[in-house]
Amino acid sequence: MEHALSPATLAELRRPRPYPAVSVLTPTHRRGSGSDQDPVRLRNVLAEARKRLEADPAVTRERRADVDAQLDRALAEVDLAHAEDGLVIFAAPGEHQVWSLARSVPERVVLADTFLTRNLVAAQAAERPFWVLSVSADQVTLWSGGPDRVVEEHAGGFPLTRSRPNFDAERQERIGDLPSTFRDEGTRQFLREADTAMAAVLREQPRPLYVTGERAALSLLDEAGTVARGAVHVGHGGLAHSGPEAVWQAIRPVLEAEESKDAHSVVEELTSARGHRTFAAGLDELWLSAREGRVRLLAVEDGFRALVRDDGDHLVPAEPGDLDARDDIVDEIVEQCLETGAQVRFVPDGTLGEEDGIAGVLRF
Repeated sequence: MEHALSPATLAELRRPRPYPAVSVLTPTHRRGSGSDQDPVRLRNVLAEARKRLEADPAVTRERRADVDAQLDRALAEVDLAHAEDGLVIFAAPGEHQVWSLARSVPERVVLADTFLTRNLVAAQAAERPFWVLSVSADQVTLWSGGPDRVVEEHAGGFPLTRSRPNFDAERQERIGDLPSTFRDEGTRQFLREADTAMAAVLREQPRPLYVTGERAALSLLDEAGTVARGAVHVGHGGLAHSGPEAVWQAIRPVLEAEESKDAHSVVEELTSARGHRTFAAGLDELWLSAREGRVRLLAVEDGFRALVRDDGDHLVPAEPGDLDARDDIVDEIVEQCLETGAQVRFVPDGTLGEEDGIAGVLRF
């Protein structure tokens, strides 16, 4: 199942397909309460997709058989034992994809000539993805981070490994000779190569960067290139040769401090916007402003969801079971804001006080 949404992947998902491009969305549960419902719910929503294909006169018999087969292959790839909060299946003639999201999605089936991507985009923004670059004298490892884990990333040729005869970085660390290792010209050149590789990754997938390593390693990486200068430094050695759990435990306190600082800065920007008459709040106002490209900063509380109906000019509250209800309107606003270059920040529940879970700063 897919987890990481890069700009190139998103562009490919948005490419027009031969009709029908089928998007199947269903909420799932992590291990524990409610997870026993997931297989039944998944079977039901896939049955609905097949029913829609059967009933659509625009779908030829051959294409229906092709997409049916793609849905079967997708189902075989679903691993509900490791489910997160949402599952998205895409199927079109000749292709399929399965996405696991750390954000809930509405139960939905859509037949169109493109895949429905807004829930993926919103989940990616809510996850606040980041990079961790772990540096040592003989290896540099890249990790892709999300809300509760890091996984090793092989983009850019990582991990980079340096071969030196009789080189034993761990032994040098034990005898206290590590700083001299980082005065070696070969080590400088190795870290310059790591800097160049990381810069290429950041151009393709811009994210906040955290760099871990001994102080001497971090200092030399700063001198060797540019990527570490704008990164958050974490003075913790040994992680270039460690597993993901050790990296996560080292980086988690730093992430929590950064997220607290970020939430505080968002509240300050919203407060300032009130004085400058560029403040907006509420789903209806922000939905209209997002469509007009007027939102500069959107703040959304992590758990905020809403069920609404579009009455033509405004969004109005809807009741469960309303066939015209839209229960992913928050994700739609998030995607629209990102499309028009706005910053989108997800903040802890309760951060926005009386603003009902969503607020923003307007450009004009």
